[in-house]
Formats: sequence, C-alpha cells, structure tokens
Amino acid sequence: MGNSLKAMVAFLPSDECQKYLLEDLEEMPVDKMVDLSGRQLRRLPLHICSFRELVKLYLSDNNLNHLPPELEQLQNLQILALDFNNFKALPLVVCTLKQLCILYLGNNKLCSLPLELRLLQNLKTLWIESNCLQCLPEVVCELSLLKTLHAGSNALRTLPTQLRCLQELRTIWLSGNLLSEFPPVLLDMPFLEVIDVDRNSIRFFPSLAHLPGLKLVIYDHNPCRNAPKVAKGVRRVGRWSEESPEPRKRSGAVIEITLDERPSPLPATKPEPEAEPC
Repeated sequence: MGNSLKAMVAFLPSDECQKYLLEDLEEMPVDKMVDLSGRQLRRLPLHICSFRELVKLYLSDNNLNHLPPELEQLQNLQILALDFNNFKALPLVVCTLKQLCILYLGNNKLCSLPLELRLLQNLKTLWIESNCLQCLPEVVCELSLLKTLHAGSNALRTLPTQLRCLQELRTIWLSGNLLSEFPPVLLDMPFLEVIDVDRNSIRFFPSLAHLPGLKLVIYDHNPCRNAPKVAKGVRRVGRWSEESPEPRKRSGAVIEITLDERPSPLPATKPEPEAEPC
C-alpha cells in the first residue's frame, strides 16, 4: 500500500506531496549523502540543490527524465546515481559537476552522450550499461582519468580507436552487445586488467598474451572456436578456459574430447564488477 500511495502522490507536483516522498528530508545529512532511490520521483526537489556540501547523491530507480539547472550548485558532488530512470538524453547540468568521479547512467534510454561530458575530467568510473547505444560515444575517450567503463547490454558493434588514449583504463565490461569480432583497439591497451566480452557474437579470439597487465578475461557465451591465449597467471572465464583443454586439431579438423576429458561445468555466475572508490 505504501508504494502504491507513493506512486500516486508522485504525479502531484505540490510541495506537500513532494515532502511526503522525501520523508521530511529538510537538512543535509551529516555524512553528506542523500539517497532518494526508489521514491517514485518525477522531479528532483529543488531544496536538495541547496545542500552545497553534498558529496553523494543517489537518485536510482525513480521516474526522472530531466534535472533542474539548480543542480549546478552541487559543486562538491563526487558520486551521482541516475540509473534506472527514464532519461533519453543526459541533462547537460550533470556535465557542470566537475568533481564527479563516479557516474551511474545505466538502465535508461540513452542513445548518445553529449560532448559536454568531456568537462568531467575527474571521472574515474562510468556506468552506461543497458541503454540504447549503437556505438560507444567518442567523448568517452576524452575522459583521461577513467579507470572503469561499464558499457554492457547495449548494441555496440565496434569500439572507437581513440579508446587507446585512455591510459588509466583498467577494466572494461562489454557483455551483451553485438560485437562480431574482438575489438582490435583492446589489443593496443597494455594496462587493461579486466576485459569482459561475455554474450557477444565473437567467433575468433586473437592472442592476449602480450597484454602485461591483464588479470581476467571473460569471453563466455560467444560462438567461438578457440579460447584467447593469455599469459601465465591470467584467469579466463569461458569455454576451454584454463581449467579445461581446448579441442585438439588435426589437419584443420576439430577432434572431440573424450568423456574423461570433458570440462567440468562453469560457475553459474561470473564475478560482479565493483564500483571504484573516489
């Protein structure tokens, strides 16, 4: 009943109704964090923008599709969560928050990102998974301090060559896209530690043994006929990983492995990505 009532109240723009959704949040918490996730919000209450020392603002799982220009007042904000909303475009006011280091934009309806995103030069972690991106916006390649990029569950077919400019990038998550080949640009990024291309359409994997920083590669659920070769100590998650042999080849033909050699089932879940601290 409580959630149903909140859903109905969310349609009413009066200050009294919005105060009910905020549960009388009138002063900035001592920990400088405001969590308004799952409140059925359709607009951000303006008085939140008066909390000028705010460091973390979570607005996940609401019904937001725009943000007020007054949000620019939050110049100390380092973490902003806008995932699971109804944004079709990233509000430009977000790009004025120059201290942001973690930005959650997943599970919206974004088809692109504005060029103004390049202004967020302190950004270290960017989540843009589960949107409507058909290509990785090139502006992402201008975020020089970016360490973690979550771009899974979009409709990406390629990656821009400019991605190699991100020398701080350590983990890239690309599962659930439309990649038909392993992105060549990743072969020129020696500092990558985690590569996830699970659930794509990759049929052949080149050797990754030359990537000195690589620690984990996830390539499961691809129609591949080989596993990517990796250096000693690198963990592979997928068919013919280090726990099981690749099929032996003879004169170009694949020989089936015997019952005694069949690999044990892989774990049902893969390692979950962790958001990096600021």
